[in-house]
Amino acid sequence: MPKTQVIIYQESEGDVPLLDWLDELPKKAQAKCIARIERLAQCGRELRRPEADYLRDSIYELRVRMQRVNYRILYTFVGKNVALLTHGLTKERRVPPADIDLAIERKERFEDDPETHTYEE
Repeated sequence: MPKTQVIIYQESEGDVPLLDWLDELPKKAQAKCIARIERLAQCGRELRRPEADYLRDSIYELRVRMQRVNYRILYTFVGKNVALLTHGLTKERRVPPADIDLAIERKERFEDDPETHTYEE
């Protein structure tokens, strides 16, 4: 199975929603989220529950649970072996439809201008 390239979405102005969200999490939660991103890179489209799940309209979620808190990182596939991480959220029951719609919008922006919307360390 080929390794999946993971790209983090960046806004036109340079803001990186996923990294801003991760920075606000407790260190242990950050570490678990990063480990889940690494699993996505290893497994790509083969990643399944409980680690990942399909939401709708080509949007997936990476699933992290720590104590009673559910952390989610929304992503989509662009091309054959590329996963685009759009943003993260802390949820209670289900991912709000507005967050899925936001992920779809970010995917479309990325597809229109990948260079502008790709975070580079």
